[in-house]
Amino acid sequence: MRDHIIGEDYELWNIVTDGPLATTKKNAEGMDVPKTRADCTAEDLKKWEKNAKAKKWLVCGLGPDESNKIESCTTAKEIWDTLQVAHEGTPQVKRSRGTLLDSQYANFSMKEGESIQEMYTRFTTLTNDLISLGRIILEEDKVEKILTRVLPVTWESKIIAIQESKNIATLKLDELIGNLTPVN
Repeated sequence: MRDHIIGEDYELWNIVTDGPLATTKKNAEGMDVPKTRADCTAEDLKKWEKNAKAKKWLVCGLGPDESNKIESCTTAKEIWDTLQVAHEGTPQVKRSRGTLLDSQYANFSMKEGESIQEMYTRFTTLTNDLISLGRIILEEDKVEKILTRVLPVTWESKIIAIQESKNIATLKLDELIGNLTPVN
């Protein structure tokens, strides 16, 4: 979703995450209050249009069940925040999920009878889930983890060959998996 919105207009993503562009004026007491349509300048109307466009991009991507969840939201930010909680949970749920995923990552290993591609798919799903929670996992760390802690002992000769022939610090994970995948 983020990439679609940014692809349309980079400023729209800021509206989604930070809130609508303000169109305010000072009232008699000197306080900022929202402008009415009659008070708006051409620049203000462009802000309203951007706010509406941000909402449109979010709403048009939703199915009927999701639309019901955001029906009462008035801004793109409210819509986004509502959808985030609905899909990712509250901050406490995210924290618990992060702890669980961290544990799964620390204990990750290749299962008996599992192919390299199956292991790689599970590993990538796990690391993507961690990254979506804000964890930083460097490519070098992923490569090292697979070479030193994920593969079973039966892979030792292949691991040593890769370590001796490749620069592990610059080896990409895709390249490692390609080297580990048996040729049929």
